[in-house]
Amino acid sequence: MNDQFLSNTYVVADEPGGHAVMIDAGGPVQPLLDYLRRGQFELTHVLLTHHHHDHVAELDAVLEAHPGTPVLIHPLERELVPAATGTMAPGDTIESGALLIEPLHTPGHTAGMLSLKVDGSDVFTGDTLFKGSVGGVRAPGHTTYADLRSSIMDTL
Repeated sequence: MNDQFLSNTYVVADEPGGHAVMIDAGGPVQPLLDYLRRGQFELTHVLLTHHHHDHVAELDAVLEAHPGTPVLIHPLERELVPAATGTMAPGDTIESGALLIEPLHTPGHTAGMLSLKVDGSDVFTGDTLFKGSVGGVRAPGHTTYADLRSSIMDTL
């Protein structure tokens, strides 16, 4: 938990001592960096659901610990995150060891919002869905409630 905001940052790995991705980097990331080190995981990617501060605030700390790690985000948001090194979009498949990650475009909260489906079943939704609620459409870069509704009902 960040002292100033709620943030969800995840490490998803294929097997002990194998490959891993970090989904978002809002922080605090040090416990996750420690977990990667202890488990001897190779961090292959940082995958960003969107550009908001609470999802990228500690990206520099991740890259300091894992220099050269590709940082991917939707093309519409690439310029908003200077540390991003590339993009991902629906139809792309990101491979990390045995993990297969499929980006799903879920606009509403932001125009380039992505949800990430891992191995065909687990989905990380960024700020599109919350427990008992949905993401808002008033933050910087948002689109419309109709987009958010379609993202949830038609895509997710």
